[in-house]
Amino acid sequence: MNRNLIIKDAAELVTVSGYAAKKGKEMSSLNVIHNGSLVIENGIITRIGKTDDVLDGLETSRFVVIDAKGKSVLPGFIDPHTHFIFAGYRAYEFSWHLSGISYMEIMKRGGGIKNSVSETRKATLDELINLGKHRLDSMLSMGMTTIEGKSGYGLDYDTEIRQLKAMSILNNTHPVDIVSTFMGAHAIPEEFKDNPDGFIDYLIAHVLPDVVKSGLAEFCDVFCEEGVFTVKQSRCLLESAQALGLKAKVHADELTSSGGSRLAVELMAISADHLLYISDDDIDRIARSNVVATLLPLTAFCLKEPYARARYMIDKGCAIALATDFNPGSCFSESIPLVFALATIYMGMTPEETVCAMTLNAASAIDRAKTLGSLDIGKIGDAVILEFPSYIYIPYHTGVNSVEKVIKKGKIVVDKLLNKENL
Repeated sequence: MNRNLIIKDAAELVTVSGYAAKKGKEMSSLNVIHNGSLVIENGIITRIGKTDDVLDGLETSRFVVIDAKGKSVLPGFIDPHTHFIFAGYRAYEFSWHLSGISYMEIMKRGGGIKNSVSETRKATLDELINLGKHRLDSMLSMGMTTIEGKSGYGLDYDTEIRQLKAMSILNNTHPVDIVSTFMGAHAIPEEFKDNPDGFIDYLIAHVLPDVVKSGLAEFCDVFCEEGVFTVKQSRCLLESAQALGLKAKVHADELTSSGGSRLAVELMAISADHLLYISDDDIDRIARSNVVATLLPLTAFCLKEPYARARYMIDKGCAIALATDFNPGSCFSESIPLVFALATIYMGMTPEETVCAMTLNAASAIDRAKTLGSLDIGKIGDAVILEFPSYIYIPYHTGVNSVEKVIKKGKIVVDKLLNKENL
């Protein structure tokens, strides 16, 4: 399979150059090359720069060549927070949200995560794989070349393992790369409704060891929130996971200022996610740490909650990533264009900061910044080509997919122009 590709004469190559998360003002530095070209050999970027310099002396006959004149080229988008493997839908709960019923009240009514748990427990491995493939196809069409996927709709041994196996199989068969996270502590199941400590003990003793032994996950996450898991319970699980070699993530300060982000800093987690109600002091703690603050504007939008204070966090020196939080309840959307629009229009982020948050910083939020997230020599050749001459068209073409082509490891995997020709 030919993984040798040249993208030439781009109106702009948005390299976002770097090998670690950009913090604060650094997020505005995208290192744009005008009239640029990019060379990918065997799936790896080998040359990048001005077209004349890049193509000088290069034997182009062994490459697929894309003329990107009048186009903007960016690193492939990365979604560092999804729950895309699930069965069943919760459309009626969305109507409850619209009528003003809170997320926590819906959970008390038997809705929320527990509803998805019931449906996902019934699903076979093949059913989960087929559902996941359909969703990944949609994500890929919008330029997502790598995503993180969480378990957490099983809350038992069999279903948690089945979710993770589905992600592993899809990672090996679908163009989108999947980074898997074990999130058995997504909610308290009915079997342990009066014994959350016992549920954490169950996960540590009976599920976590086999997740690690089978190599099905790289991260462990927990919903640290009032009414779900306390800081103490979250710490117990995450420390046990870290001792077995998994890296930590935390669903933190989503519905209340619960101390989850502080726990993330103390445990040196890769990311703290949501942060709608994070305190000023905890923002300062994250800014002084290497924890990536992963913000999920689609969830706030769908829940009619205040957006995370992205502008304040960036001004304080935090590294911000953006993600969809695609899931069946609080955010049934995988729309990267809408994330971009909400971040720039309502969260105070500049287009430059938003691009950084969806590429290099998103890669950092899944510990992939050394190999993904920017157009740098030696990195994997993942890129998107817009149908417009600049990245600033993404928020301007509000909420609409502006991606024309998607390149994965040097291979064209999405081409809207071909689709149009076949109509």
